[in-house]
Amino acid sequence: MEQPASAGHSVLRFLAAPSHVNFGGKVHGGMVMKWIDQAGYTCAAQWAGSYCVTVYIGGIHFTRPIHVGHIVELRSQVIHTGRTSMHIGIDIAAGDPRARELTRCAYCVAVFVAMDGDGRPTAVPPWTPTTERERALERYALRMIEHRRQMEEEAQAVNR
Repeated sequence: MEQPASAGHSVLRFLAAPSHVNFGGKVHGGMVMKWIDQAGYTCAAQWAGSYCVTVYIGGIHFTRPIHVGHIVELRSQVIHTGRTSMHIGIDIAAGDPRARELTRCAYCVAVFVAMDGDGRPTAVPPWTPTTERERALERYALRMIEHRRQMEEEAQAVNR
């Protein structure tokens, strides 16, 4: 089944609240990770049309702090699909709601697997990049797959 292009994208926007703050007065990194999981799930479930589970979140790069009261925006998009899995690129930006610009604060890639009603992995619609940016994002996802495979091999060799 072919998906409309809009199904491969999602945007979550909200204000950073005082309950999101760490001891340093900025939004807690763990809170950002929770938002990443929620944004990724939203995009993955919409693409797959089914419940999805997180199997990997990697390469989280925190580049700027997020302040209480700032608008937080998480933009998610499908950047690669396997048979049952989806790589979701997630960009996190924030800024003062009185300003017109949001600044990138973090980014990462999350991998989700679609599940059927019996809790088993189920096929997802294929995603095909159509722009040069999408092709570059898919190449990045494919490099991450290879990197994870190499890390798993190394971990198994060390733990023998």
